[in-house]
Amino acid sequence: MKKLTIPILLIIATALIALSISAAKINAVKVGSKINVTVNGKYFTSYIFSDDEKYPFFYPVNGPISGASVTSMRNGVYPHHSSLFFGCDRVNGGNYWQEGLERGRIISVNAEILKEEGDTVVISDECIWSRPGALSPIKDSRKIVITSPSETVIQIDVEITMEMLTDVHILRTNHSLFSARIAADLSVKYGGTMINAEGARSEKETFGKNSSWIDFYGQRGEVIEGLAIMQHPSNPWYPSPWFTRDYGFISPTPMYWPENGKETFLEKGVELLLRYRVLVHAGNHIEAKIAESFEQYSNEK
Repeated sequence: MKKLTIPILLIIATALIALSISAAKINAVKVGSKINVTVNGKYFTSYIFSDDEKYPFFYPVNGPISGASVTSMRNGVYPHHSSLFFGCDRVNGGNYWQEGLERGRIISVNAEILKEEGDTVVISDECIWSRPGALSPIKDSRKIVITSPSETVIQIDVEITMEMLTDVHILRTNHSLFSARIAADLSVKYGGTMINAEGARSEKETFGKNSSWIDFYGQRGEVIEGLAIMQHPSNPWYPSPWFTRDYGFISPTPMYWPENGKETFLEKGVELLLRYRVLVHAGNHIEAKIAESFEQYSNEK
């Protein structure tokens, strides 16, 4: 038995070294009103929660190979599209989506890093939905976990618990909840691909369709990169229908298709837990194993 001790220890040591080499090192640093995240020393994203902004959001969201953002930040036609974000319009008369801070804001009050380095980083935040002269309708708490399952995939898990501080009426709106504005060079308009879990493609086939996920990707020089959003099966309204645009916008948007056709009503005290997974990836949806990743995600409690 003694003769086996050294070889076994060598095997274990070799395995541990290989594991440490393969595991991505992720770091998060809070700098002013941003939390900056790097993956293996390369800048990946910032969670931005400035007092000058409408709501907290992620920007850039850099591709794992190119280092260029797969999302875009505002443009002349849609200046309210802030990369990867969460908001809602027509909430008790307020607008927590489009420009104009006086119309309503989602204010970060406690953004912090719970785990700052390792194979994951964890960020938390608490937000108040506020509008001058009106009662705050909602507060939310957020947990964000960033990992990198492989060299070609970076994963952002977002959990948002919304608590209704008063009775909340959300009139039918195409501006609601978790959304991504995709970089123009990846959009369908410029030759990119939008595809959902059922294989439907482009705005024409995906708009208003219920699906567990949508992936958006395109060619960048020698590489393909993109971003997928997944809805967890435990979400209310799952699977929500999607609001999609070929110019580069995807959002599971239940408030545009309310059951009564007019509004979504949520009583004071109601809490909603919304979970989303974002995969920032190289390759197309097959190479990035989007369907397999969703299968794994759907089994997570």
